Amino acid sequence: MIHEKFEDFATNLPKMTAVAGLDLGEKTIGVAVSDRLRAAATPLETIRRKKFGIDAARLIDILTAREIGGLVLGLPRNMDGTEGPRCQSTRAFARNLTRLTDLPIAFWDERLSTVAAEKALLEADTTRKRRAEVIDHVAAGYILQGALDRMRHVEAEMGR
Repeated sequence: MIHEKFEDFATNLPKMTAVAGLDLGEKTIGVAVSDRLRAAATPLETIRRKKFGIDAARLIDILTAREIGGLVLGLPRNMDGTEGPRCQSTRAFARNLTRLTDLPIAFWDERLSTVAAEKALLEADTTRKRRAEVIDHVAAGYILQGALDRMRHVEAEMGR
């Protein structure tokens, strides 16, 4: 089920389950996962996109193996907050994914997540080649960490 309101997603997640974050690009999908307490996001891997069925099968394998309870997809809004073609593509990917899994899905505004990931990798003195290999799943980690931080606030507001 796709939750348009992030608060609905956060309150409907099964307790003590990890969450996965995705950074969807045209050529790759960055994947990050949280721990069961949902305290920290860890970049996991970058999937080289082929066809939806192949990409989705790899994602489902990861979600199953990691016992993931929900998915957060980075929503690449324009800097003025509007949604363009990349947002439409992300929403279509989410709709297609709901045919393959019952996991709750939410969107997270990913503006500047790749910029933040690039900056962190530069500060860590990562080579250009290595940055290219890891940037997508590091960006997914930034997306997921933002969502996890928001979830903690939602839970605190609800007294959970």
